[in-house]
Amino acid sequence: MINADRAFLVALGGDGLLSWAAQVRAAEALGLTLGEIEEAALVEGLLPSRYARNRVTFSLADQLRFRRARVGVVGCGGIGGYIVEGLARVGVGAIVVVDPDSFEESNLNRQLLSTIATLGTAKVDAAVNRVAAINPAVTVVARRERLTCKNGVHLLEGCAVVVDALDSIAARKELRRVCDDLATPMVHGAIAGWYGQLCDAFPGDAALDCLYGQSEGLGEQARLGNPAFTPMAAAAFQVAEVCKIITGQGAPLRGRALMLDMCEGDVEIVGFADKAR
Repeated sequence: MINADRAFLVALGGDGLLSWAAQVRAAEALGLTLGEIEEAALVEGLLPSRYARNRVTFSLADQLRFRRARVGVVGCGGIGGYIVEGLARVGVGAIVVVDPDSFEESNLNRQLLSTIATLGTAKVDAAVNRVAAINPAVTVVARRERLTCKNGVHLLEGCAVVVDALDSIAARKELRRVCDDLATPMVHGAIAGWYGQLCDAFPGDAALDCLYGQSEGLGEQARLGNPAFTPMAAAAFQVAEVCKIITGQGAPLRGRALMLDMCEGDVEIVGFADKAR
């Protein structure tokens, strides 16, 4: 961006903030995308107004890290829809969504992207439309495929973090192997009934082996069900883990798992054996 363009952009800001209207005006005047304007504003020390409530929690440098990050979300159902929502609202610049399925009526009880209007629609397409309505500066890359060890590296290449929003143990283990091949951390989350569990699996970690052992089935959700509130809670924790990994704040759930019991109102942290790391 040349000095004149930088000066034009800075002139549009006020109190260190760049309004949405000013962001749109700058994109039209300078022939840049909304995402490019957002990044340029952050580089110039201007925070897009949509992130004004972020700035006590995250610095301007953190917000720029979000903007430049690419995050993979595998599964766009119960947990995945809320994760995509959270990442878009926090300002992650590129989200890769991977899911082969379309919405059906049984999804309506819990999946954010599932509505009467989206029944029969591909879940990844609904994710694209949802993010466009929330934050058009965010790029969503839709992959309507089932992730496997054969295509996973291609689908998730370049991601700083990958989020597991899958619904079977076998698929999660396959995703972990892909993340190991990519040397990319994976944020795991799973729910069943009133309960949820989360952990971070960094390359080479055996966290999922500690959680699941030799199991390969659908997990406890097949027996306990999937209510509306548990995916929301699990997704919130997973988005927080992504934010920690990208910004370096806090302590990731590495070598330990968070166990959520919403029936008894209890959250427990369980440590893994040394082999988990």
